[in-house]
Parts: sequence; C-alpha cells; structure tokens
Amino acid sequence: MSSSDHSADDSAKGTAPELGIRANLAQFSLLILVNAFVGAMVGLERSILPAIAEQEFLLAARTAVLSFIVVFGVTKAITNYFAGRFSDAYGRKIILVAGWVTAIPVPFLLMWAPSWTWILVANAFLGISQGMTWSTTVIMKIDLAGPKMRGFAMGINEFSGYIAVALAALGTGYIASVYGLRPQPFYLGVAFVVAGLLISVFLVRETQHHAHHEGSLAHAAGKERISSQGEIFRKTSFTDRNLSSISQAGLVNNLNDGMAWGLFPLFFAIAGMSLKQIAWLAAIYPAVWGLGQLYTGALSDRIGRKVLIVGGMWVQAGGIVVIALANGFTGFASGAVLLGAGTAMVYPTLLAAIGDTTHPSWRASAVGVYRLWRDLGYAAGAIIAGVVADLLGMNASLWIIAALTFTSGLIVATRMRETREQMPDSTVDCIAVDDLDRRMHNGESLVIIDVRTAAEYAGGHIDGARNVPLDELARSTVGARPGELVVTVCGKGGGRSEQGAEKLRALGMEAVRSLCGGTDAWLAHKYGSKQTGIQP
Repeated sequence: MSSSDHSADDSAKGTAPELGIRANLAQFSLLILVNAFVGAMVGLERSILPAIAEQEFLLAARTAVLSFIVVFGVTKAITNYFAGRFSDAYGRKIILVAGWVTAIPVPFLLMWAPSWTWILVANAFLGISQGMTWSTTVIMKIDLAGPKMRGFAMGINEFSGYIAVALAALGTGYIASVYGLRPQPFYLGVAFVVAGLLISVFLVRETQHHAHHEGSLAHAAGKERISSQGEIFRKTSFTDRNLSSISQAGLVNNLNDGMAWGLFPLFFAIAGMSLKQIAWLAAIYPAVWGLGQLYTGALSDRIGRKVLIVGGMWVQAGGIVVIALANGFTGFASGAVLLGAGTAMVYPTLLAAIGDTTHPSWRASAVGVYRLWRDLGYAAGAIIAGVVADLLGMNASLWIIAALTFTSGLIVATRMRETREQMPDSTVDCIAVDDLDRRMHNGESLVIIDVRTAAEYAGGHIDGARNVPLDELARSTVGARPGELVVTVCGKGGGRSEQGAEKLRALGMEAVRSLCGGTDAWLAHKYGSKQTGIQP
C-alpha cells in the first residue's frame, strides 16, 4: 500500500496524517479529476447560452441576456460562504457530494427549458452546485498539500477546472454548430454529473483531519485562532489588510470574467465571427488561464504572491483593451490570450494567499467568505456590462471593466503585504510539547525517538521514548509503521532532533517531526523542572 493510501486512512488508525502532495497523491489526483468535471459543468454554457437567449427566446436587451450570469453569480457566491462554514463544522466530503446531487437537474433544464425563466432556474441550481463542489475541492487540496506547496496545489486545482471549462465550451460549440443549440450539446452535462457524483461518493475521502493536524504544528502557532464567524467575515472582507485586498481582487477578477462570459460572444458575433469562431474564442481564454496556472501557482511559492496578483490584474486590463480595439479574429484571440494569462497569474495565487494568512481552524470559513465576494463579481460584471452596453454600447462596457481591473491591481499594490514571507523556512516542522502530550494522552499511535547519547538519555527523558543515537538512525532502528508519526527528541530542541527528522525524511519517512524545545521543554511542561521525571 502506498503512503498516499495510508495517509487517507490516518484518522481511522489514530496516526497523524501526512501533509504534502506526494504523501496524498492518490486522493489529490482524484480531486483534480473531480474538479475537472466541476469546471466542465460551467463550460456547458460558455459558448452557446447567449446565442440561445437571442435566437430561441428572442431577448434583445443585453441586461436581460446576461441575467443568467447574475443568477449564477449570486447563488454561487452565497453558497460559497455557507460551504466554507459547513466544511469547518461538518467536514468537506458531505458538502462535495451534496453539490453534485444539486447539479443533477441542470443539464435536463438546459435541454428542455420552455422559457428563459427556466434557464435562470437551471443557473440557480448550477450556482449552488458550483459553490459546494468547487469550494470543497479547493479546501480539500489545501488540506492535503500543507504549507510548502500551497500555490502549486491551487495552480493544479484551477488548471483542471478551467481546462475543462475550455474543452466543454469548445465541445458544446462544435456540437451546436452541427446539430443545433438544443438539446444535443447538453448531453455532455449528464455524463459530467454522473462521473463527478460517483467518484465523490465512492472514492474521495474526508480531509478535515489533515487541517486539524496542520493546525497543531509550529508554523500555525503564530496565526490567530478565531471562533466567531462574524469576526472571520469582518477580517476577510474589511479589516485585515491582506485578506480584504485579496477579496476585492477576487471580486474584480470575476467581474471581468462575468463580462467575458456574457458579453464577449455577443461582441464577437456583431463583429462577424461564426459560431465556430466564437466557440474557439470562448475556449482560448479559459484554456490559457488553465494551462498557465500549472506554472503560476508554483511560481508564487518561489517569488511570492503579491507581484503575481498585481501584475496579473494589470495584464487582464491590457487584454480587455486589446479586445476593445480589435476588429478581427486574430486581435480578439490575442486579447483572450492576455486575459487568460493575467487570470492565471491571479487565480491560484489569491487562494494560496488566503491559506498563508489564515489559521487552519478557520481557513475553510475564510475561503468561503473570499469566494462569496469573488463570485459576486460574476453578477456585478454582468450587471455593469449589460447596463453600460444598453446605454453606451459594448465598447464602452469593455473600457469601463478594463479600468476597474487596473484599479483593483493598484489597490493590491498599495494595501496588501506579501503573505509568502509568513511561511516557515524550515522544511521540517517541530511539534509543540502540549500537542505531543495531548496525542499521547489520547492514545494516538506514534514513536518517540531520543537521538542523544545513551548517557544523556539516562539523565532524563520522555516516558516511552526510545534511545537511538543520531548516527544510528535508520528505518530499521526506528521501527515505525507506514504513516505512523515519528517524533525526534534531543535536549533543548533543534540541532540533533531536526537533523534526525531530516535524515528520516530523506529515507522516505514523511510523517516525521522534531519536538519543539526538546526534552527540557517536555519535562518542564509535565513536571515543572527538567530535573524531575528522570527515568532509569
């Protein structure tokens, strides 16, 4: 059995779960697949729903045409908030499964809706479903990845979702050009729902215990614990410089995405683009967005979050300007590439920055608040773009959205601090003495290895600790089962205990922590003095 298989069963066995993508590769990979199906559900509408509004339901006003995005954005935003709260309270998997159940009516409503009102109902179901499914796949990957590769994990997550958006948009556009706008393009949606639901029910496992474990580690100790949902909402929305800057950037990012979703197909059609060309243009933007995140998420782990967020918002603004100035397929495609590249710089980085800034005990709730504001951007973008287009024309809508996007980047540049610097430099996290005491008291399966000399060990050690001097450390001398937590101990913490932990990790043992403060801190914690509790 692989380490990822063991890690998924840690909570059942009483061992500490391992953090990291490699240690949880099986579950992480399943969640990538699930999120691809989540994204594909949105892609069903990307290239053809505005055409359905105009050709089948004869909607002329741009505001009316874009009403489906308003409904989608508002329902998804509100659901995001509660999905985050309930994920902290009840676990992640149950919310994920509920989201897929909610998606079941969507393709059938889109196929057979007799009026535009029923299309709006379908988008309400889609928004609720997306709020639950996409939120939980984000939260679960953050849980599994731990702090070291958080940006990379978010890049992979968003890559899978938005590549699927692009492919589904291209697929439905092609099917519509051959067979008509309805019902055939939406047959794909039935397959997406069935696959996503079955994988989520039978293969995906709960990850909340990974977040609990991360919260007990030393790098989370400096982050504020918050129990009030009201305080989490205020900090994420308004009072915390970093979190509020992240939230407004997310809102404006999706504001221009809402405009792109609803207005671009109409803008391109007026410019003389065919349905196939519109499908390609609708696919280019999310494809570049999705592919780019494979690189930008990991890049933010190395160079920091802020520079990518600021630069990404400004590149997005430039892409919208290029589209506004263009009058043919090549110009439109160039603008779509820039818009996708800028969004790729921003999207996973914002999520990683949320993870950097929040304590694991309230991280899911903060992600929910952030995604509430972010996805209200869909509604705001559709309303602003529609109203301005009706009053002043489509070109004016594009210029206003571009200006708002540039201003958002300016706000991040002047208000937000770098969050990546808050992460620990050490590749090995020490475990606090009170956390180790709690785990031992609860009967958790773990191995404590005292790496000092035999003479030092005899002078005082932790009850149950085994003495294996540093130069004798090996898998065979430790004797831990796969996935079982190993705690290395020396006298004062650091030094030899960290060297021992690093040595064991180099041998492929992922669940290894040194003890913060060492034996001295343990004995002082238990007995008030390092001279008490000496073992023969």
